[in-house]
Amino acid sequence: MKLIPVLILASVFTSTAGMAVASSAVAAKNACLTCHAPDKKLVGPSYQSVAEKYAANKNAESLIMASIKKGGSGKWGVVPMPPQPNVSDADLQILAKWILAGAK
Repeated sequence: MKLIPVLILASVFTSTAGMAVASSAVAAKNACLTCHAPDKKLVGPSYQSVAEKYAANKNAESLIMASIKKGGSGKWGVVPMPPQPNVSDADLQILAKWILAGAK
């Protein structure tokens, strides 16, 4: 009987790690990592900086999804975020959740 909770807990940790790998793969697939990195500014802000900026915003996920899809300017300096209209809605949601988690 004690084995079942241990297996459930192991499953949660494995799926969380798998989500991080899957999310970075989605970011790579959509060329996000060309301008962004998890922990340092490249052309655009680090994902950790984005997570910090939106931490208290209850609409953060939808705002980040919209920023990716539609692009924008003026939020992080003079370099605009180009629109990414070809990113699927499923990928947008994965990316937004991953970014808000600090890309971990």
